[in-house]
Amino acid sequence: MTRNELENIIQEGESYKIEFKESVDKTFVEEVCAFANASGGRLFIGISDSGEIVGTDTSNSARSRIQDTIRQIQSDIHCVMEIFENIIILNVPEGEDKPYGCAKGFYLRVGPNSQKLNRNEIIKFIQAEGRVKFDELIKFDLNIDEVISKKTYEKYLNTAGISDVLPVKEALINLGCSVKNDSGVFLNNAGVLFFADRPMFYLPHASVICAIYKGTQKVVILDRKDLTGDLVTVIDEAILYLKMHLKLRYEISGIRRKEFLEIPETAIREAVINAVCHRDYFEKGANVMVEIFDDRVEISNPGGLPTGLNKTNFGSRSVSRNPIISSMLHRIDYIEKMGTGISRMKEACIEAGIAEPEFNFTGFFTVVFQRVIENAITQNEPANGTVNGTVNGTVNEIVKVISNNKNISIDIIANQVGKSRRTVIRIINDLKEKGILKRIGSDKTGYWEIIYDNESKDN
Repeated sequence: MTRNELENIIQEGESYKIEFKESVDKTFVEEVCAFANASGGRLFIGISDSGEIVGTDTSNSARSRIQDTIRQIQSDIHCVMEIFENIIILNVPEGEDKPYGCAKGFYLRVGPNSQKLNRNEIIKFIQAEGRVKFDELIKFDLNIDEVISKKTYEKYLNTAGISDVLPVKEALINLGCSVKNDSGVFLNNAGVLFFADRPMFYLPHASVICAIYKGTQKVVILDRKDLTGDLVTVIDEAILYLKMHLKLRYEISGIRRKEFLEIPETAIREAVINAVCHRDYFEKGANVMVEIFDDRVEISNPGGLPTGLNKTNFGSRSVSRNPIISSMLHRIDYIEKMGTGISRMKEACIEAGIAEPEFNFTGFFTVVFQRVIENAITQNEPANGTVNGTVNGTVNEIVKVISNNKNISIDIIANQVGKSRRTVIRIINDLKEKGILKRIGSDKTGYWEIIYDNESKDN
């Protein structure tokens, strides 16, 4: 351990495999137990939750007391202690004899938190999830230098507020997205999904499919889009797809006009993130689906409730099927508090005056939002409320053309979509007003940017 490495760990904060403790307090043994029941981790004793180095007693007697505390855990687990300056680093391995319990019960690491479960839940969880978790599987066949996207990597660090001072491979190890052995450094599946140049080329079933149907049945497909980028981009694009195709209602207060999606953005955002984060990636025959019908929106993912959750504790407890993915999304504030997303979906819908979402757990986990048709004007409808399908299709075409060439001119856009320059300008101004499109720089030398709205990342 070096000072530089420690500072970077502190900056990156607590995660699925990192926990800070000011001292060996009453929750210490619970944290050790939780790490042993999950994938292992490190406790940094002498660092506060806020990342301040406060130091701790590193004497032999203090270390002996720590070992005595660990002996409370059953079955026995061997932890290795390191001393760095005035900090004790406790390395907790993944246990080989799960489940592990202490006097206060059984604990499991879920994202950056430790969660208490009863023994039956632990046993069931281990029976179903005892195999190596999908996001932890190592891709030994991939050369990290050849597949990593430097642009995607730098964008993630910037979003997470992590300085780019460590070598890429070392930083990925700290993030839990790669491992090092005698043969080199290799990405795990989480690393591929977040940082590979073409993640869905290696894991095609991880893509998200968005679709619009005519009517209320899956018969006539009006539009389909396969999202195949890194997980953060896939989430952003799925939310944008919904924002583009759901209806808007307007409220005028004074001289200001406020716009509201027929389904609150907070709710659809929670549902999309939940589907991508918690899907069963071992199921390769299905994808996360974002589907729009005339009367509803369905967002579904393979895998019902993870073992350890049931209908009784659903919505009040969190069990992560993909802990590294959860931790990575938590770092960039896509997930704020574990286990609160369901409540936020419900609360957002109630506040908007629409029906609460429905949740189905059989085989797939599906969230169903009922659509509000009356008194709604779509972002692509004329003021009298009559639907103009041609204009709606043109909006999609314009966004697609711009996404393929950010430097394209309005005249070329008009030529490619087969519409007049005036029509294209009107639609572009509408997209700008709704915060979907932005012009960077001047009309002659600037470029277009499609905006992924991250202001509501309160998941």
